[in-house]
Amino acid sequence: MDSSPPTLLASLRTLPRAAWILFLGVFLNKFGSFVVPFLTLYLTRQGYSMADAGIAIGAYGAGHFLASGLGGHLADTIGRRKTIVLSMFSAAITMLLLSQARSLPAIILLTAFAGLAGELYRPASSALLTDLVPAGQRITAFSAYRMAFNAGWAFGPATAGFLAERGYLWLFVGDAITSVLFGMVAFFALPRGVRSQQAESKWSDALQVLRYDRKFHQVLAASFAIALVFFQISSTYGLFVTQLGFSAAAYGAIISLNGVLVVFCELPLSTITRRFPARRVIGLGYALVGTGFALNAFAHTVPALVVAMTVVTFGEMLTIPVSVAYVADLAPAHMRGRYMGAFGLTWALGLTVGPSLGMTLFHYGAAALWLSCGALGLLAAAIILAGTLRPALICHDG
Repeated sequence: MDSSPPTLLASLRTLPRAAWILFLGVFLNKFGSFVVPFLTLYLTRQGYSMADAGIAIGAYGAGHFLASGLGGHLADTIGRRKTIVLSMFSAAITMLLLSQARSLPAIILLTAFAGLAGELYRPASSALLTDLVPAGQRITAFSAYRMAFNAGWAFGPATAGFLAERGYLWLFVGDAITSVLFGMVAFFALPRGVRSQQAESKWSDALQVLRYDRKFHQVLAASFAIALVFFQISSTYGLFVTQLGFSAAAYGAIISLNGVLVVFCELPLSTITRRFPARRVIGLGYALVGTGFALNAFAHTVPALVVAMTVVTFGEMLTIPVSVAYVADLAPAHMRGRYMGAFGLTWALGLTVGPSLGMTLFHYGAAALWLSCGALGLLAAAIILAGTLRPALICHDG
């Protein structure tokens, strides 16, 4: 009997139809995520300072933080599909309102609402995919999910850079339209997914379970450290690239490279990473992410920026699908939405704190920022790897 793992094509063929529908919706939404990667450039060109832009990005992170907890709760109570629909239609409305905001308080408030509405779907979509796919196939499933996500990311920022040169209003309108498209796909084609019984639906009950899950605690701590690094791409990185003398379109093209590499390389890479202990793969990925960001301290040309982004992307491809699948495997079935929500909370907290922290370091010099990112990447790797090298624990390592 052949005990070798199934091929990539065979693994993809076993994914259910509903999973592919989810991938389509995520692609549509991510393709149109025009505003957030360009929000710093938009605000500074409107006359606001870098500090003001950092506050606005932090407000989006605060909304994302609330969305992770609320989205996880709604996913487990009203259902995965309804949560996604609510998220997408409310995100479209909020984005159109944000396009008309002119005062800084209004911009900050609406950016926070955009983070809340636009990120509410994430725990629900991850929980739904976990419902649909058995444990042994989840790394492949989440890699395919990210392929759809990053296919949108590959083309979206480049398209956004093109639109931004003709007027930033088009970014907001395009963002709203693609949110509505995902909402319609979810409403008409996605299943409800698993829901908790009413007695099991309180966050207080979930927190009692989460409190004693030490492996999950490691994931949360390491994720927060690496999130502080990742979210420099949507805040300080654009300023860094443009201050080197390159255009907004060049910035969009460089970050689109990230999505292109993920689209073509992550799924094949998942056939290798799924054979190794999850935390060791995640740790290696975090170290590569930190190294790639640190290389920006020495990058002053487009080829050098491309090399640094490539290293970051390979680290990301190693760690993200494996870490999400690892959390999915840790979560009890009736708490998947809230486990995903708690996981998302750490990333949202990183988005809330990271841009302002990055702006402060960037004020003292780009090298200080990028070398600090390298140190945080190594710290995240050390946290997630803690305990995996002890002989007595190797057989228990996830």
